[in-house]
Amino acid sequence: MTVPYRLTKVFCVVSFLYCPQMTAAFVPAALPFPVVRTGNTKQSTQKLNMSVPNNLDVLTSGLASIFCLPRGVTVSSPPAGTNGIRIAKLYDVENSKECRGVRERITELDLVVEQVVPVAAGSSNAALLPGGKAPVLVVASPPAAGDEKETLRTIQGRGAILEYFDEAFGGASQSNAGSSQEESEDDALAIAKEKLRLAGVYLAGWMRSGRGEAVSPSVASPSEKANRPEKPLVLYSYEGNQFCRLVREVLTELDITYELRSAGKESPRRAELASITGGSSQCPYLIDPNTGVSMPESADIVEYLYKTYALWTPPSEILGWASTNVMALAKPVFGFLAPLQAGEKDAESNYRGNLESARREIEAEVSRKAVVVYTYELSPFSSETKSLLERLGVEYKEISLGKEWLPGLIAENGAIKRAALLDMTGQSSLPHIFVDGKSIGGLYSGSPGLVPMLERGEFSKGKLARETFSGIDDDADAFQ
Repeated sequence: MTVPYRLTKVFCVVSFLYCPQMTAAFVPAALPFPVVRTGNTKQSTQKLNMSVPNNLDVLTSGLASIFCLPRGVTVSSPPAGTNGIRIAKLYDVENSKECRGVRERITELDLVVEQVVPVAAGSSNAALLPGGKAPVLVVASPPAAGDEKETLRTIQGRGAILEYFDEAFGGASQSNAGSSQEESEDDALAIAKEKLRLAGVYLAGWMRSGRGEAVSPSVASPSEKANRPEKPLVLYSYEGNQFCRLVREVLTELDITYELRSAGKESPRRAELASITGGSSQCPYLIDPNTGVSMPESADIVEYLYKTYALWTPPSEILGWASTNVMALAKPVFGFLAPLQAGEKDAESNYRGNLESARREIEAEVSRKAVVVYTYELSPFSSETKSLLERLGVEYKEISLGKEWLPGLIAENGAIKRAALLDMTGQSSLPHIFVDGKSIGGLYSGSPGLVPMLERGEFSKGKLARETFSGIDDDADAFQ
């Protein structure tokens, strides 16, 4: 979902806490939010831009954890034993209220899941999902007397899985703590408490809607697939931690199977983690046996996952929303102002001659069959474009037209070059990307834009190496 959508959710939650009457009157009429879907259900027609988590993601993830307290944070006391039972697989969708309830119980029981298999919308694992809907648990029990093989059992659905946990490992979930007292309380109060618990469950999913629900387009394109790990990654995590959630969401969106080693509060496994890290028991902590890499910090882990197991790193969804909803409306204004700013109506200027001169200069700059990006120094769209190209490992030539398009900030020849770009391509906004001397537009839009080309598999480092950079000759020195 879009960032303004998430900002609105934060507003709604805060206003509900301080003024529930106002919120109740305002939200239904003005904000017809979609219901959070779980399992392998079809997503909203609104495009998901699953970018690297930002500060807003940290905030909404933290609120999601608060809404679910105290579940999924602290290990049961005393910790439950496994009785020789292995949790072989959990088919899971991160932002599913049904799956969340199972993961909360896994944290409280301090269990290890040998393979968490993501089955979000678009997952390549969907065909393997028993029953067609998550959560599904596969457990291996010790061999019966006289038998050498473990007994495998498949359990489908949150209710059946939680019943199995109680039966196999004992102890009561913290979500049910105090249930014996509730039986003696007034029925109305007990019902109110249950409604409050359910509200927390739905609000948690609502705060993170659009994340951990579908596979990212950066995993595969029509012509290329991202690298896949041969061995499951290992993640030390617990359900109630907002930073762990950010990592699990990206693992789901990148369709990566991983081993979950629960390390909630009071877990003996935290000592195990401290021995690995040299003293820290901080979660999340990722170990990749395929590359030998291990690291803490959710931001570093997410960056590593995209770099290693995605074709490209999705750019900021804030900018994606702005490009679709703001810049599209402003495009006619920019198109009208660009020639005026360049002196089209100035009787003393040689506008047509300057325009033609700028056009020839642009043609010369982009004719070296390299990637050329016209930018503004202060433009977040320009900065995001450069970051995306750098993450792709694509070499490019940056040509700045100043700090921004406003008078006093634009370069001396920036206004006329901007007008020439408009005359040549129909686009005056920056960044403006040229590949092999041809305009492909900006970051999100244009002809067709960098992100749409990435999604179609029409833009990659390998493709550029074969089709573009091979054409650069020795005269490229003049392009530096």
